[in-house]
Amino acid sequence: MSEEDLERHASKMAKKKAARDRMMEKKVDEKGLVIVHTGKGKGKSSSAFGMALRCVGHGFKVGVIQFIKGAWDTAERKVFEGFPDLVTFKAMGEGFTWETQDKERDIAAAQKAWAAAKEMIESGEYRMVILDEINVAMRYDYINEDEVIECLNNRPELVHVVLTGRHASEKLLDVAELATEMTLVKHPFRSGIKAQPGVEF
Repeated sequence: MSEEDLERHASKMAKKKAARDRMMEKKVDEKGLVIVHTGKGKGKSSSAFGMALRCVGHGFKVGVIQFIKGAWDTAERKVFEGFPDLVTFKAMGEGFTWETQDKERDIAAAQKAWAAAKEMIESGEYRMVILDEINVAMRYDYINEDEVIECLNNRPELVHVVLTGRHASEKLLDVAELATEMTLVKHPFRSGIKAQPGVEF
């Protein structure tokens, strides 16, 4: 690069930094966020658990409620069990509906999971509460979405709540401060490759 190119780049970056600094001056301090991970792509729960690890790294308490995958022996659960003072992990689902084939049982499990989740959120004890696959439970009307949204709107100020699962409703997305849609581009399952440890669970 010529000296002129380097100077042009330095000038451009200085302007960018000044603009960024002005923008950051206007930001408020801390606030609990409603975070939604949805879409057909992989990574919704994985991303939530990544944020949970960040919280643990900062010494913050995390609560996890699994609405669907409770029947699975997940690696995440094993890892988080290593932090008993910081992480409360409750796997309360019984698998996907096509596995249980018992709608009443599924509804009862979802209602029980929601009661535990609501208690975690309202306690203010946890910096982050992850409601894994709750979007699926709300879509099937196993739990009342309006009740969930009311709880989110009235939660303690610094509590982050992460809601994962496909088919997040517009009503839920309106409440969220951060929403990400995972887009499926390619998946090994379609090529006949089953779920594998370390990737899917």
